[in-house]
Amino acid sequence: MKAIVPVAGAGTNLRPHTYTQPKPLIPVAGKPIVGFIIDQLLEAGIDEFVFIIGYLGEKIKLYVDENYPQIKADYVQQETRMGLGHAIWMTRHLVRDTSELIIMLGDTIVDVDLKVLFATEHSCLGTKKVSDPRKFGVVELGPDGFVKRVIEKPSIPKSNLAMVGLYKIKEVDALMEILDEHIANEQRTHGEFQLTDALMQLIEQGALFVPCEVNNWFDCGRKDILLETNATLLDRNPPPVNSLPETKNTIIIPPVSIGENCNICNSIIGPHVSIGSNATIDAAIISDSIIGSYSTITRFVLHHSVVGQDAAIRGMQRKLNIGDNTEIDLG
Repeated sequence: MKAIVPVAGAGTNLRPHTYTQPKPLIPVAGKPIVGFIIDQLLEAGIDEFVFIIGYLGEKIKLYVDENYPQIKADYVQQETRMGLGHAIWMTRHLVRDTSELIIMLGDTIVDVDLKVLFATEHSCLGTKKVSDPRKFGVVELGPDGFVKRVIEKPSIPKSNLAMVGLYKIKEVDALMEILDEHIANEQRTHGEFQLTDALMQLIEQGALFVPCEVNNWFDCGRKDILLETNATLLDRNPPPVNSLPETKNTIIIPPVSIGENCNICNSIIGPHVSIGSNATIDAAIISDSIIGSYSTITRFVLHHSVVGQDAAIRGMQRKLNIGDNTEIDLG
C-alpha cells in the first residue's frame, strides 16, 4: 500500500505565517503538522509515500528528507492548484497497478486507528458528523450501511456526515481512469476537479465504500483550530516536566513543549504552549500559544497567539509610583 499526502495548498487562512512557511510545516505540540501524519502512517506500516507539493514545496521536501530518511518518498509538483482530484491525478504514473492506496490530506490531523481501517474489506472514507455539512464533502449512506452518494459542499445537505480528508481506495486504476476522463473533459465542480466527483462515479460503477468515523478531526487551516489542536495534543501526550530544557526564575504550567537550546528566564509559560528551538523569552507571560523557532519575546504578555519563526516582540518597560485608591488601565 502507498500513501498520497497532498501538501500543495497555499494556506491563505493562516497568513501571514504561510507567506514564508507552508501550512503543513507549522508546528503543533512541538511537531509540524505533516510530521504527525507521516508518523501515524509509519506506525500503521506504510513506508512508501507520494507527496504532492506546490507552494514552498522545497521546504516540505527538505523537512521530509532530513527527518524521515527511512521512507521511500516521491514528489509531484502541482504548479497550478485545480482541486484535489487534479492533485491525485498527477500521481497516476506512481500509483498505477497499486493494489491499495491511502490518501491523507497534509494539513489535517485525524484521530483514528489506521490499522483497523486498513483491515477493512472494502474501500473506506473517513467521516465525522458536523453541525454545518455545507462546508464539506458529504457522505450519504444506504440502508445496507454502504456509501450510496458523496457530494462536494451541497447547498442542501441530506446528511451531516462529512468527509475528513482520509481515503482508502482499493480500485486505484479505475479511479485514475475516471480522473483521466474528468481532466480530458474539463469536468469541474465549484471551478475545480473534485476527488468527490470521481469517487461518486466509482460508486456508480459498483465500487463498495464504507464509512470510517474518526474520533477527532483537526483541519488546521485556521488559527483558532490550530491552537485548539495544539492544546488537545499537548493534553493527550504532555511532555514530562523533567524532560523540558532548564529555565531560569521561570514558572512552567504544564502541558508545554519547549524545543532545544531555548533561553527562557523570568517568565511564566503555560498551559498549552509550544515553543520552537533556539527561542529567547525574557520577562514574558505566555499561555495557549505557539511560538516559532529563533523567536525573541521580551516584556510581553501573550495569550491565544501564533508567533512565526525568527520573530521579535518587545514590550514597553514601565516604572510606576502608584498611590492609594488608584486605578491604571494600560490597554
